[in-house]
Order: sequence, then C-alpha cells, then structure tokens
Amino acid sequence: MKYLKKKLLIRLGLILGSTIIILWLLPHDDHQSYSYEQNQPWRYPLLTAEFDMPVLRDSASARVMRDSIDASFVPFVKRDNSVQTSGITRFRNAVAGELTPAESGELASLLAEVYARGVVSSDLYERINNRTGGKLRVESSENGASTLATIDGSEMLSPAKAFEYIDSVFNSRHKSRNSTTNRLADTKGAMALNAVLSPNIVPDTAVNVKFLEQELLTVNGALGVIKKGQRIVDRGEIVTPQIFTNLNTYLDMLDTNSNTEHESTYFMVGQALYLLICFTGLFVFLSIYRPVFYESDKKMAFLMTFITLFVIFSVLMFEYFANGPYFVPYAMVPVVILVFFDSRTAIFSLVVTVMICALVSVYPFQFIFLELAAGLTAAFSINILSQRSQLLRTALFTFIAYCMAYTAIRLLSDGNLAHFEWRTIGAFAINAVVLSFAYILVLVVEKIYGFTSTVTLVELSDINNPLLRRLAQEAPGTFQHSMQVSTLAAEAARAIGANTQLVRTGALYHDVGKLESPIFFTENQHGVNPHQGLDPETSARKIISHVSAGVSIAQHAKIPTFIRSFITEHHGRSLTRYFYNTAVNANPDKTIDKANFMYPGPNPQSKETTVLMMADAVEAASRSLKDYSPASINSLVDKIIDAQQSDGLYSESPISFRDVEVVKDTFKKRLATIYHSRVSYPELNRPTGNPKQEPAEIPEEPASR
Repeated sequence: MKYLKKKLLIRLGLILGSTIIILWLLPHDDHQSYSYEQNQPWRYPLLTAEFDMPVLRDSASARVMRDSIDASFVPFVKRDNSVQTSGITRFRNAVAGELTPAESGELASLLAEVYARGVVSSDLYERINNRTGGKLRVESSENGASTLATIDGSEMLSPAKAFEYIDSVFNSRHKSRNSTTNRLADTKGAMALNAVLSPNIVPDTAVNVKFLEQELLTVNGALGVIKKGQRIVDRGEIVTPQIFTNLNTYLDMLDTNSNTEHESTYFMVGQALYLLICFTGLFVFLSIYRPVFYESDKKMAFLMTFITLFVIFSVLMFEYFANGPYFVPYAMVPVVILVFFDSRTAIFSLVVTVMICALVSVYPFQFIFLELAAGLTAAFSINILSQRSQLLRTALFTFIAYCMAYTAIRLLSDGNLAHFEWRTIGAFAINAVVLSFAYILVLVVEKIYGFTSTVTLVELSDINNPLLRRLAQEAPGTFQHSMQVSTLAAEAARAIGANTQLVRTGALYHDVGKLESPIFFTENQHGVNPHQGLDPETSARKIISHVSAGVSIAQHAKIPTFIRSFITEHHGRSLTRYFYNTAVNANPDKTIDKANFMYPGPNPQSKETTVLMMADAVEAASRSLKDYSPASINSLVDKIIDAQQSDGLYSESPISFRDVEVVKDTFKKRLATIYHSRVSYPELNRPTGNPKQEPAEIPEEPASR
C-alpha cells in the first residue's frame, strides 16, 4: 500500500510540475498575440475587428502634421514690467562713478526705450522673424472674460540686438559732438548693459500649452471608424504605416477591454484545467493500456520531461518568430517516443503535445490538423527504428504530408491558392531536415536515462563489435552457441510479440562471462576436460562464475544495462543440476547444500529474458540428442521448459501460459528444421576408366528431401 501511494505521489508530482512550468510560460491574455513589422507582408489569415475602433493617423503623417502645426503656431507672450524697473536700477548702480551723470542718464533712457519696444529671448526673436511673420499673441482678462489679441513683434529686440541698438545710438550721438572715441566701449557701461539686458517679453507657457493641445487635437483625432466585423488586414497584405497604426490601436483596445485582473485570473484557471486534463488523459491511457510503462518511474519522468521541454520550445518559437510554428518539428515527438515506447504511446503523446501547443496558436484548428497530419505520417512510416537511414525516408514523407495539409488548409480558408506562400514550404523543408537528425536526440536520451534504442541494439548485434570478435576468437564454441541461441530466441520472441531485436542482441552477449575461463565449458573443450579431478562444488563455482564475470566484462565494454540483464537472468536462480546430481550421487549419506550449486539470479524479469532462458537451455540440451526425430525434439523441448516452469523460474516474468506454449511450438519447428535428416549419397561401384581423368565427385544437397 505504501508503495502504491509513493507511485501515485510521483505521478501526481510529474503532472503538477509540468503543468506549473508550462502555465508560467504561457501568455495569459485571452486573445492571440501577433508578430508583425511595418512594410512587411501580414503572415496571418484575415483579421477583422471585434468591436468598433477609431482610425488614427499613422505615426509618420502625424509627425509631419505636428511639425507643421508647431512651426506655424503663434506663441502667446506676456510683459514682465519688473524686469525693466529692476534692470534700470541695477544699471544706474553699476555705472555710478564710472560715467558722467549725463551719460548715465542717456544710457538709462535708451535702456528704457528698448524695454518699451520689448526684449525677447534669442529663440523667440528667431521664431518671430522667421516663422510667425512678426506676430505674437497675448491673452488678457477683463471683468472675468478672457480676450485674445495679436500684437506686432517685429520691433522687439533680442538682448544682443538691444545692446547693438543702444551702442549704435549712444556712439552716434557722441560723434556728432566731435567725440573721437567710443565712449560706451571705453567705460564700464557696456558690461553693465550686458548684465541687465534680460527679456521682459516672456512666453505665456500655460496658455501656449492649452492652445497648442487644442490645435494638435486634429492630429490625434480619429480619421474615421472601422466597424465591428470589418477587415483590418488580410494575409499577404503589406503592413503600411496606416495599417500598422490600425493594428496597434486594435491590440491596445483589445487589452483595455479584456485584460482586467479578474478576467486574467479566470483565463489562467482555464489554462491550468486544460493542461491537467491533457496530462491526466495521457496517464490514464498508460495506466490502463500500458501498465509496464506506467510502472516505470524513469520512463514516466522521461515522457513528461520530453513533452514539457518540447512545449516550452514551441511557445518560445510562437512568441518570438512570425513563422516559428512551421519550424518546430512536431513529428519528432512520435519518432523519439516510438524508439523507447511503442506506436500507440507515441501517437497519444503527439496528440497531447499538439493540443497543448494549440493554446498559443493563432488558428488552433488549422494548427492541429497540420501537425497531426505530419506527426501521424512520421509515426506510421517507422514501425521499428533500426537504421538511421529510416529517418531520411520519414523526413521525406513528413515534408510531403506538410505540403498536402497546408494546401488543403489554403483551399479551405480562401477557396483558392492566392495566398499560398512558398516561404512556408521552405520552412517545412527546414523542419524535415531537423527531423532527420532525431537520431542525435535519441543518443542524448540514451545517455541521460539509460534507455536502449533499436538502433543501438542493431549496432551491438554486429559481430564485428570488439567484444563479440573477442568471443569468437577466444571461445569459438560459446560464440557459435550464442549465435544459435540468438536465432532461436529471436524467432520465439517474434511469435509472442516480444522485442525481437532486444532478444537477438541479448542472446549474443549472454555468455560473454565464459571468456574468463572458456576451457571449463563443454563447447570449447577439445578432448581435455579440466573438471576431471575437481570436486562437483568447485566445478559448479567455476560454471556459476561466468554470470558475475559476464557482468564485469560487459560493464567494462560499456554494454547497456538492458543487455546486462540478459547475462544475470538467463539462468535465474536455477541449479547447476549436473554437478548437484553428481555431488548427491557421490555422497549418498551427506546432505548437499543446494545454495552452493545455485546461480545468483535474479529470475527473468521480462518476456525477453525469459525467452532467452528457454532458448539457452533447449539449444544446449539439443546438442546431446542422438535421435533428431520430431518426437525426440518435441519431448526434449517439453521436458526442459516444463522443468523450468515447475521450478518457479518464470514466476517473476510477465510471460503468459499461452506465450510459453507458443515458444515451445516455435522451438520445436525451428529445431526440426535445423536437425532435419539428410539423404545418404550412394557409393559409385562401377569403375569408369582412368581415375586420373575422372573428376572428384562433389556431393550436392538434393533439391528436395
């Protein structure tokens, strides 16, 4: 019970963990986001307004119009009388004792004159003379009513121009009195004038802002209205500045209308429920129809991690790339999962992944149809991935499926191929190329999770593998025995629906431990039997040791864990019956401990290792038969397998009674084929002439038996 609770908690943790990670990454708006650029084609289908929206001026036109209004705007000013009063006072104080009273009074009079005309800042002086045609405006209030008036500013001076005017008038007067020097420059009057000449006509900032904003309303105001249901932009249409502005307005209003905190919370709850339903459906499917996978923590962790990472990658591609969805190789999901699970699990995982990614798709129905068409094609094109070249074929089929599905979508959406985009076909081609490199991902998964793919099994079953070459050279009898067991076991595995390639590969390596002392095993002996002179218990230890030695050799050669299980389980907890019986017969009055003659085990844990146990025992025993008649072979097979079954060696295996009977029948047929009787060739009794001229007769197998 405690074990079941732990399993359930792990499964719940996987579901909740994946849900939280994906939910955190998903956009939480209840509408689709778009990626678009100005002066580029609109890559999405027809977009219509969900509500009435204003048509605002595009940014370029608005900027031009705003600059024009700003340039022609006549500013408001006001007179600051305190500047004149304080300026003249400060001037008199500064030149006291430096100028004569007459000169001081004259300059003060000129200073008052320029203040009367108006002194403005240099910027305003430039604006008056170059933009407004010398016009300025003033606002005055009488009896609570505001009145506007336009004044002539063409006579106003900047501080520099005012100084030039005073200097010119003052010097011209003194020259007329026969003065030969520039009196103003020779005194401190110039410095005093520069210090006090400040603008007394200043901008009326508050009024300027008010009236300028009123004039700018024509820029920011709506040019028209796009009614609900009216087109905003269609697929392939160039996003002009005006369309770009309309899109920004639409999305801003969409956010304003729907993105309230209350609605966003409900939307996130809906996303969470959606994810939980998808993942729970996958787990229920596995628990009912694939309990072997469901019970494996490692397999479930890989499945959820793989789907979660794939969804994360997809969401990022959707968010940051306009054609991102077309570059995501969704067909890789069933291909990779098919390698380590089976086709149904791969297809169900594909459906779950696509359904989750549809949350961020612009048009979910089209997205689901497109990706399921490609993914299912990939899954159906690979039954068992045994060669890397198969991925090239799968990539080609997937590309064709993408193109056909995309064409169907265009015809359904538009009724024609006017918006058929070849750049999308190019994205599908890149997608297919990425899919062809799924083998690299398979290798990564093998290294991280310790899984074994069919491709790896095929590579390991190559007899040119260094360990198998060593076995063939140092223990040729064992190598031939392993080859025969491999063929026999693979045939039986195929008959009961077990993993044929796994059995074939495991059988080739199950006896590699005999490399440590090959001479102690019958198939490698040539007249010399080292067991003679050894007591049965010592001989049994030498035989049993090939299991632990095999594990050590396999680990050193980096043979995967799945293959090493064939080494440890092919004898299970069985007895070395020959030596045990010998010990009992030699010591009738002594109790013999069975444990000293028993293999360490464990008993077979899978159908594949169980089939190997049967094939190993049957093949070895068949070599001792003197009569290879069908009855003799049938009796041998029944005797060996029934004995193993009665000893409880299959008790921990998922193999069924029906499977056992099918394996028996397969072994009988296969052995009967191997050990079939042959036709005896007749002797040549009549001499045929000169023996030197007669070619040696070479026996040939008859065409029929």
